[in-house]
Amino acid sequence: MRIPPYYRKPSWQRFFSGMAIGACLSWCIFLYMNGVILEDKSAQINKLKSDLETEKNNVKIWQEDYKALNEKNLKQLTIQDIKVKITNGEKYDLDSLAVYQAEEDIKEDLNYFLAKDLEFVYKSRDLISKIIKNKVIRLNGKRYRLKTTSTFVYTTVNLQLQLQLDE
Repeated sequence: MRIPPYYRKPSWQRFFSGMAIGACLSWCIFLYMNGVILEDKSAQINKLKSDLETEKNNVKIWQEDYKALNEKNLKQLTIQDIKVKITNGEKYDLDSLAVYQAEEDIKEDLNYFLAKDLEFVYKSRDLISKIIKNKVIRLNGKRYRLKTTSTFVYTTVNLQLQLQLDE
């Protein structure tokens, strides 16, 4: 078998040379378009990376400031309220009004600690217990002393007390 003699006919020569030139041109156009698209995408990726790094640094700065402010605020917390609860009023057949009046009387004695620094109140919790221990309350013609069973100090001071007959 032999190859047909197309090299002698100029129309076939033009067709094959046009195909070869067209293939080269289309390959060049493809490479140019692909290069432009990849360049745009890589520029966009680099921009996003730099934005991400900037945001990470901003978050780190905000977190450090937030922690510093929290520590500062914790140091400056003050006492907002004092709650007193007498737990064994029914043992001595006391009505709720008498127990309430005793609780209010104790709150008045401890009003000095309102709006004081939390650390100061925590350090002086022994003073609070001594104030309560030395307090004598008259209820229904009898004298009672108080005993501290529970003390919780934060922005609210919670005290749980028990009554004992004074001898």
